[in-house]
Amino acid sequence: MGALKLRSEQVRRIATAAAVGGGGIAGASALFYGVVIGQALLARRVIPQVVSPPPRADGTYGAHFDGEPIRLVVLGDSSAAGYGAELPSETFAAAVAAGLAQQQRRPVWMRCLAVVGCESRGLSPQVDVALRHRPDVAVICIGGNDVTHRVSVPLAVRHQVDAVRRLRTAGIQVVVGTCPDLGTIRPIQPPLRWLARHWSRQMATAQTIAVVEAGGRTVSLGDLLGELFYAEPDRMFSFDRFHPSGAGYLAAAQAVLPTVVASLTEPDVAAPLTASLRAGEGVRSLPRAAAEAAQRPGTEVSAAQVAGSERGPAGRWAQLRHRVWHRLPQQAAREPSQTEDRYPQEST
Repeated sequence: MGALKLRSEQVRRIATAAAVGGGGIAGASALFYGVVIGQALLARRVIPQVVSPPPRADGTYGAHFDGEPIRLVVLGDSSAAGYGAELPSETFAAAVAAGLAQQQRRPVWMRCLAVVGCESRGLSPQVDVALRHRPDVAVICIGGNDVTHRVSVPLAVRHQVDAVRRLRTAGIQVVVGTCPDLGTIRPIQPPLRWLARHWSRQMATAQTIAVVEAGGRTVSLGDLLGELFYAEPDRMFSFDRFHPSGAGYLAAAQAVLPTVVASLTEPDVAAPLTASLRAGEGVRSLPRAAAEAAQRPGTEVSAAQVAGSERGPAGRWAQLRHRVWHRLPQQAAREPSQTEDRYPQEST
């Protein structure tokens, strides 16, 4: 998630949207307007600006394994880049790469192309570079900055769909970690916190529908870390009290990793109705699946088939899965090996 950079004009737009959307008498709207402005300005003062780039975690993971390396790229914003982590091994990308190598018993060549502060419109240049690397799978985490900057959901999702389609057209598997719940961020107070939660879930729901339609898979992040953040803020938050720490990124990677593995090991077609499902899993219409996933973090949504058909009366079929999170390697095993010459690639 990106830093909450709320300039005065942006604060006015947020407060206006809240007041207008809330309805009610003019006096109540004006009061709500003022409270939201105050909370946004307070959050702006409390959350520091970006002071240094995140650690670089590019490299080859699991180089001691045999076989052709799996090629992984990570795209998106500061959550994908690992801003707030102190070491390369603590970043989201490093945890996913190390876990994928361990699960598949193969080396994983990873490049993190994510940019701190990136909105969805910034995905295009990242995809340009990703395509030159010819990856097997791309993991994207995006959406938080679109919410804090109040980018319209249709516009943000349009950019995301374009990125997913370009990657899928090139034969690359795509897994998207949808917008996290910004209402869990401690410096954001009510009522702005409630609005942030609503806007985050709205973005995540739209992302899920669009990404699955475009051929990708999604994993809802939502308030995945909410309970841990409240219980252990000193451990789960980084220095700015806004971005996750290494422990927070590890939890997010554990949620996404099973879907990354599935994207590489399951047939690249819409899945038929699965018989062995746990409670809460199953096939739904895509809009219903997206809404459910936004309410339950760690939920995977992918395209499905019913009786050989990909679509039903309410649109595309989708399958919800709550996969068992894979245990990730200890921090020492999440360091990339110094074997870059073994897998040469053009510089980014």
